[in-house]
Amino acid sequence: MEGEDFTQPPPTGNNGIIGTIDFHGSGGSTDLTDHVHLLPCSVKHDGPQPVSDYFKPRNTGELVDEMVVKEAFFRGRKLQGTAVSIPDGYCGFVLGKKLKGPKSGDSLDSIDWEARARFGNLTYYNHDDVPSNEDALPRCFHWFAVVDAENAKASQKSMME
Repeated sequence: MEGEDFTQPPPTGNNGIIGTIDFHGSGGSTDLTDHVHLLPCSVKHDGPQPVSDYFKPRNTGELVDEMVVKEAFFRGRKLQGTAVSIPDGYCGFVLGKKLKGPKSGDSLDSIDWEARARFGNLTYYNHDDVPSNEDALPRCFHWFAVVDAENAKASQKSMME
């Protein structure tokens, strides 16, 4: 938006939500590497379930774009996916709302989060197609290299000043 001052903090009230993320939260040391699955559907249940009794991904032995294809079934529908590693220097986190006691002056718009677990890879699935390097998830990981390059430029510039 032309003329907006993005150097100022966002307005409070009903215009936005402000919160914090505690990466050292109550379960931040739990490692879920090889146990995080991104399904191409919405699951409306948010309570405990014996998922491992029903959801059993297996390697097919097939390689596509140098990725090992996994196969699983969810509600009778075949899913094909692959494990994607989080790039070096980064980590994935499972977040949950932080439980906090009532404090005077707390904004109703404030939501605080804490790490419940971390992971070094995740397996994503497609409904009808084998996984590919052209899928949205692997492609978005290219942005990590852009961020690293920009951060290196910024660090180098600040050292020269």
